[in-house]
Amino acid sequence: MKLMLNLLISLVALLHLGFLILEMFLWTTAKVAANFNLSLEQAHLMAPLAANMGLYNGFLAVGLIWAWFIKRVDQSVCKLFLLFIVIAGVYAAITIKLSILFVQALPAAIALLQLVLRPQAEQTPSGYHP
Repeated sequence: MKLMLNLLISLVALLHLGFLILEMFLWTTAKVAANFNLSLEQAHLMAPLAANMGLYNGFLAVGLIWAWFIKRVDQSVCKLFLLFIVIAGVYAAITIKLSILFVQALPAAIALLQLVLRPQAEQTPSGYHP
């Protein structure tokens, strides 16, 4: 179960680092613009906003990595970051594009569920769970 949880949390963090790259550096490419049903002109106009979203996604990724793999704290910090990601994904699915629900919110929700359902015997007092 520890390995599965490590893989899930790593996947969520990597996805958000990918979102950072997409939104901060690739937003004005034809492929990304088309994926969001934008013209290149619209993508260029929205680039500062997209870069801001990318930065926030990067913060979520770094926070999740810090909470799970680096900071030896109670796992509630990791749960909080996963919950932030689920909420952001649901909101984006409602306001931007439904597929975001499956790409962003669902992996984080699965990781959060695994963390919440983790047997007490597997939890260490330090909160460190690699």
